Amino acid sequence: MAATAVQHGQSIGPPGQPDIGYTPDHSKYLARVKRRQETERLEKTLPPGFPKQLQSKLVWDGNDLAETYDWNYHLTSDDLAEIDAALRHFKALSKPLGFISAETFPLPKLHQTLREISREIHFGHGFKVIRGVPVTKYTREENIIIYAGISAHIAPVRGRQDNKYDGRPADVVLAHIKDLTTQVESSNIGAPAYTTEKQVFHTDSGDVIALFALSEAAKGGQSYLSSSWKVYNELAATRPDLIRTLAEPWAADTFGKLGTPYILAPLLHFQPSTDTDPERLIIQYARRTFTGYWGLPRSSNIPPITEAQAEALDALHYTAEKYAVSLDFHQGDIQYVNNLSIFHARAEFEDSEEKQRHLVRLWLRDPENAWKTPAALQDRWDRVYSGVTAENSVFPLEPYIRSASKGEAAGEKATKYG
Repeated sequence: MAATAVQHGQSIGPPGQPDIGYTPDHSKYLARVKRRQETERLEKTLPPGFPKQLQSKLVWDGNDLAETYDWNYHLTSDDLAEIDAALRHFKALSKPLGFISAETFPLPKLHQTLREISREIHFGHGFKVIRGVPVTKYTREENIIIYAGISAHIAPVRGRQDNKYDGRPADVVLAHIKDLTTQVESSNIGAPAYTTEKQVFHTDSGDVIALFALSEAAKGGQSYLSSSWKVYNELAATRPDLIRTLAEPWAADTFGKLGTPYILAPLLHFQPSTDTDPERLIIQYARRTFTGYWGLPRSSNIPPITEAQAEALDALHYTAEKYAVSLDFHQGDIQYVNNLSIFHARAEFEDSEEKQRHLVRLWLRDPENAWKTPAALQDRWDRVYSGVTAENSVFPLEPYIRSASKGEAAGEKATKYG
């Protein structure tokens, strides 16, 4: 029962919803820009207090970034021996995986390098790739132990990505990113993570996103990153009206998952400098909550987005695309990204019998280096980080569709797809 890569249900939505789908349409974008500039009086100034330009290492152009920044850390033979010893140490403790920490997965020499990577993520360019975990040497569970163990030295707090597993309450802290369209009806899929389709530029929840490649696609599937600070600078200079639009409340569809039809919040949050922190700009959004996706079309009983918001969504994507860096993401690579300053995306891909793209994801936080959470995001951050316990943490070993991404026809119980 294969799903098809069609824009399932995306014409459904509230009355007045603009003609916009999950996958950006460049001709529609240009037509909307032209129409709005000809028929509307667009603001020429930024919101009060917002900077005309951000200056930081977090402002970068992916087209030439490799000339000045090496984002790769290649594990050495000594590193791999230390990781192997840490794996044996943790397994000897006979503890559940929720107890993986810097203490139970000790890396005495590599630890300092991993702390420097955390500082690079929070105060430098915002991302780093650790390369060379020998995936084929280990079992699935051992690979996940290694992944969580290394990550515990970079950002020790793991976030909740689902609150149910096998129909019971749980802190599910690991998510699988894999094509399941050959095993699941399209009406059960509400996010592109479970398809081979292109993922547009977006952010997740939480401070740091970690992605570990257990295996790679036969073709395509490149990972793209783009500085949201660079995107801000361009839009602030050329379209300050869109910065105003992004800073206003938006009705994000909850698809009935949170007990309320939608949540009102801006996409853009500016934090002026203080005695302890530099100025910071955070853009948080997932396009599908404004357009719908496959089995989760935009709800018909919530406010439509506006034409200005539709243009802003496309402007974010196409500007991010213009300045993106493409990462060669191979088996054994772990990608760490500052979710507060970087958009990420993925190219479409093809799997084969021998090669199937399969990533696992953690949402992390490093209390030592963490940015202050904007008040408008605090509830969302609490849903991710608050009350997660080692005892209640679940690391699913096989892919399944998490609750927030299940389509309308999906049941509550997690079904694993090996």
